[in-house]
Amino acid sequence: MNKSITSDTEKQLKTILSKRIMMMDGAMGTMIQQHHLTEEDYRGKQFSTFASPDGQRELFLKGNNELLSITQPDIIQQIHESYLEAGSDIIETNTFGANSVAQDDYYMPHLVYEMNLESARLAKNAANKYSTPDKPRFVAGAIGPTPKTASISPDVNDPGARNINFDQLVVSYQEQTRALIEGGVDIILVETVFDTLNCKAALFAVNAVFAEQSSRLPLMISGTVTDASGRILSGQTVSAFWNSIRHAKPLTIGLNCALGAALMRPYAEELSKIADTYICIYPNAGLPNPMSDTGFDEKPHDTSSLLKEFADSGFINIAGGCCGTTPDHIRAIAEQVKDVRPRVLPTLDTYTRLAGLEPLAIKEGTLFINVGERTNVTGSKAFAKLIIEEQFEEAVSVARHQVENGAQVIDINMDEGMLDSLEAMQHFLNLIASEPDIARIPIMIDSSKWEVIEAGLKCVQGKAIVNSISLKEGEESFIKQAKLCLNYGAAVVVMAFDEKGQADTYERKIEICKRAYDTLVNNLDFPPEDIIFDPNIFAVATGIEEHNNYAVDFINATKWIKDNLPYAKISGGVSNVSFSFRGNDLAREAIHTVFLHHAIKAGLTMGIVNAGMIGLYDDLSDSLKEAVEDVILNRRPDATERMIDIAGTLKGSKKEELKLNWRGDDENPVPVEKKIEYALVHGVTDFIVEDTEEARLKIMSQEGGRPINVIEGPLMDGMNVVGDLFGQGKMFLPQVVKSARVMKQAVAHLVPFIEKEKEEDEKRTGIKAKPKGKMLIATVKGDVHDIGKNIVSVVLQCNNFEVVNMGVMVPCAEILAKAKEENVDIIGLSGLITPSLEEMTHVASEMQRDPYFNENNIPLLIGGATTSRAHTAVKIAEHYDGPVIHVSDASRSVSIMQSLMDPQQKIDYIVNLSKDYENVRQLHAKKKGANYIPIKEARQNKLSLNFEPQKPKFIGRRVFKNIDLQLIKDYIDWSPFFQTWDLHGKYPAILEDSIVGESASQLFAEAKKMLSKVINEKKLQANGVIGFYPANTVNDDDIEIYADENASEPFLTYYGLRQQTQKPTINSKKNPNLCLSDYIAPKNGGVKDYIGLFAVTSGINVEVYEKLFDKAEDDYSGIMIKAITDRLAEAFAEYMHDRVRQDLWGYQPESLSTEDLIHEKYQGIRPAPGYPACPEHTVKKEIFALLKAQEIGMELTESMAMTPASSVSGFYFAHPEAKYFSVDKIDTDQLEDMASRRSVSVDQLKKWLASNLR
Repeated sequence: MNKSITSDTEKQLKTILSKRIMMMDGAMGTMIQQHHLTEEDYRGKQFSTFASPDGQRELFLKGNNELLSITQPDIIQQIHESYLEAGSDIIETNTFGANSVAQDDYYMPHLVYEMNLESARLAKNAANKYSTPDKPRFVAGAIGPTPKTASISPDVNDPGARNINFDQLVVSYQEQTRALIEGGVDIILVETVFDTLNCKAALFAVNAVFAEQSSRLPLMISGTVTDASGRILSGQTVSAFWNSIRHAKPLTIGLNCALGAALMRPYAEELSKIADTYICIYPNAGLPNPMSDTGFDEKPHDTSSLLKEFADSGFINIAGGCCGTTPDHIRAIAEQVKDVRPRVLPTLDTYTRLAGLEPLAIKEGTLFINVGERTNVTGSKAFAKLIIEEQFEEAVSVARHQVENGAQVIDINMDEGMLDSLEAMQHFLNLIASEPDIARIPIMIDSSKWEVIEAGLKCVQGKAIVNSISLKEGEESFIKQAKLCLNYGAAVVVMAFDEKGQADTYERKIEICKRAYDTLVNNLDFPPEDIIFDPNIFAVATGIEEHNNYAVDFINATKWIKDNLPYAKISGGVSNVSFSFRGNDLAREAIHTVFLHHAIKAGLTMGIVNAGMIGLYDDLSDSLKEAVEDVILNRRPDATERMIDIAGTLKGSKKEELKLNWRGDDENPVPVEKKIEYALVHGVTDFIVEDTEEARLKIMSQEGGRPINVIEGPLMDGMNVVGDLFGQGKMFLPQVVKSARVMKQAVAHLVPFIEKEKEEDEKRTGIKAKPKGKMLIATVKGDVHDIGKNIVSVVLQCNNFEVVNMGVMVPCAEILAKAKEENVDIIGLSGLITPSLEEMTHVASEMQRDPYFNENNIPLLIGGATTSRAHTAVKIAEHYDGPVIHVSDASRSVSIMQSLMDPQQKIDYIVNLSKDYENVRQLHAKKKGANYIPIKEARQNKLSLNFEPQKPKFIGRRVFKNIDLQLIKDYIDWSPFFQTWDLHGKYPAILEDSIVGESASQLFAEAKKMLSKVINEKKLQANGVIGFYPANTVNDDDIEIYADENASEPFLTYYGLRQQTQKPTINSKKNPNLCLSDYIAPKNGGVKDYIGLFAVTSGINVEVYEKLFDKAEDDYSGIMIKAITDRLAEAFAEYMHDRVRQDLWGYQPESLSTEDLIHEKYQGIRPAPGYPACPEHTVKKEIFALLKAQEIGMELTESMAMTPASSVSGFYFAHPEAKYFSVDKIDTDQLEDMASRRSVSVDQLKKWLASNLR
């Protein structure tokens, strides 16, 4: 980021913004929802067969809105045009989630460039259509935050963990930016920022692309305040957020999403006062309301009236809408603000703006800034020992104590020979980022190694200080590092050090500082207020005459810098000045006190010093003060000797050891309950074990006291305070997570006592104790948000509830199966996005259908940002007769669980809840179910195809025994292998991952070793059988398969299921109701068609290895061999399909890479029984019979599971239009019709098709 170059577009925008309030567009997602698009619509023809890798859950593309720019471009352009027609000056591209991080959830990162390119072109085409000289229209390339956060740990038990890093984000954002620019966008918009570190990575990436293309587009940035705390999700206040990203020099800064305009007002007002650039506000249409058509509660008049008030108050330059807003909202806002004067940019003073979670302003009159020095391994042996021995909790406590002792910035240095400095810096910064009490203040990243500094900058979301850069290695290196500091958004400490060495005289100090200042300000446009000079503090009173003037030279240089280098600040390592008196803390404290007294008067802004080693100038005795000043000010030749003499007389300490007031003392005792409450609220773990033990002993001394009472009493009381503060916006998410960690440590201390009590009770009563209750919790299919869910899990576990946490994107069938397997008492569903509401309703319906849940009255808990009491009562509860309960707040989950697990409380609770929900239901019409059409009508709307089938090269079956595993291994998709071991990432990129790369690489090496072993030993066999047979469709939905071309009767009939819901009309054409039979020529058409069948296994003789490893008690290798054989089975299926296409059937000669095969970039499909297109399993019996699968060692269990377990079977369809799809639910008429065709009872068929019945 060199000297700013204003583009013509930016000049044009600034001209318009000086005259009127401009208009953004509204929500893209809301308008897409109005089209009620289906899975097939999202896929289009291009991705009809696109599926997740073998072994993964079924992939649903519905909800991947960015894909629509490719598959449904007309719809996206029409939405753009509707906003332009409504009055938008600026429209956003449909690229909010078009980044590789988000698209990885859909296995589509390879499409990111195309998504952005096409989205930009669509928006630009629409803008050009409506643009006029009087009202030019602009396109903003939207860059969303990605679903992962660089500042927040995904694991409540590991605050240092991250599921993405800065460099990974930069790569992703660069790809997106390049494509948007190529597509013709006018503006780059980084929006919905909920983690400032993600935003800084985006800004770094965007700037890098600007630099490589030697051009710059206007930049807009928009943050998201998530709740009443006035902070973004990662904890920063609005002011801190602005300080952290101001370096990017955006055209606009603003707020969007999360809150409606009414709740956003104070933050919009704050931003309008502190930002010296234009303000863009585009709020949601109020708060989420699932009962509304748009999902939000404000009508156009409501939102526009609120934004009119913003405009009248002088808060905004650009207005628009986010979630829930429509063209009608934009039209109404435009009408309301058209005659209101735009906000005038304020003229702000120039001063240093730093930030942690909170801002730190250093102005002309600001008092001395104390930089904590104890988190520096070179200056603190105690801290170094903690880091080297990996005692990180204690090390974090050191940082916390620095803040509690008054540090306004903390200096962190990891330059120690026994450490991997880079890794240590990253890990420690990640740890303290999860400690709001520490992270609230800015960080000074201190190292002599540039790579360590840069690594640190990639971990800090606030505006940090780099300590330090210098001219030591010449101007080229100095400028390069300064540029990077500017791009990372950091202030810099500049050491008085050049090519000749360190400045040790007044003249050298000012010479180097002047040269550095001019270089930074004049050559780089570096903000002078972000330059902090360190003119070098050296030790005095060393006995060396040349050192006697060191303090004087520093003080004089400080005054010169303040007078001659405008806005620059001055810092120094204060402890250095007293180094000759190390070991005499009282002497050092006196020297620090006097030195700072004079240096601060001269203009010293800040200093790195232990706050505990600074006294009050006026408290010094006259003799001590005189002796110290003689040394500091070099007033007499014998100053050193006199100081040595007086230092020897200093005994004792005038200060008592700092008391932790919240813990009290003998004179002012604090009850242990209050100490526990404080620890929970502030996340302090230092004393929680001893406080918990004190509480336990206190409770056990009372009649009937039990260890569990500590949890139910003081610990839960403290957590309830946390819940109240969180609900009131006085605590924010990182603090709640921190509180949960304290709770867990307390409970861990109590567990042995609780278990001992259980054992004693069991011996006494013969009854085994159980947990309070067991809950299964999951984020529903299609949703990846789980922060709240994880907090609920931790809090419940802390309260003696057993929790089965299934993670994110969990399909209904898996949730219910797991609930049965684990015999849970309660099921909890979580979701953040609007489509999750439908999935929750689906789960409720499935629970109603299953007697296990219905008859046992298993409660269903509903939670998440888009959920509500009304929606739960009206739209979810009506589908399930058991208790359905909306949980409004994570911290309240315990009281609800307790009510449900107590037999008497449960009855009263459910009765009252039912009355409440009935009142709600009386106010709302009940939701209509899916619109099903008669099966006859669905068949009339079947897919109509032309058939020119190519005859296979043979008819009948072919057996492939003992296939060379060397051939198969090239077809292995390794990504699912790593997921088996809980290492998440795509192969081969996972091997380079900064977090799991080392583990993944080691695992991969061992897997290849195991694979080579089984290949070389030739014990494991891969057998397969395929068959090609004449086939035709009959009765619209069924496929008759003949054993040979002369057969007059079919060997088997595959009875197909057809999609039966009403299909939308897209581009004047109604989407078809699909059935697999549509891909085979109808019998009455006279065209002879063909179908393929297959069954393959790679698990023959795998038991040889299983027994070997079992005997050796080698569990690791036992798991490894199963994982390898599973991968080989899928690879074998891919290998055979490849041969079928190119050779055995030969309908599509091709040459595809392994990656293309994994992404199914070929003609034809190989659906397997039990999967969405053919969900009924019993056809496997007939497939195995026709193929004589037992000859290759494959068999079926009673439940139709295949053995060996590493096996795959299914059909081959060769038609060019064949694609994967999901049948979903069918209606009663189709069920009865199939029962009649198959000559089986309806009840029997219901059992086979249970999961597909409406």
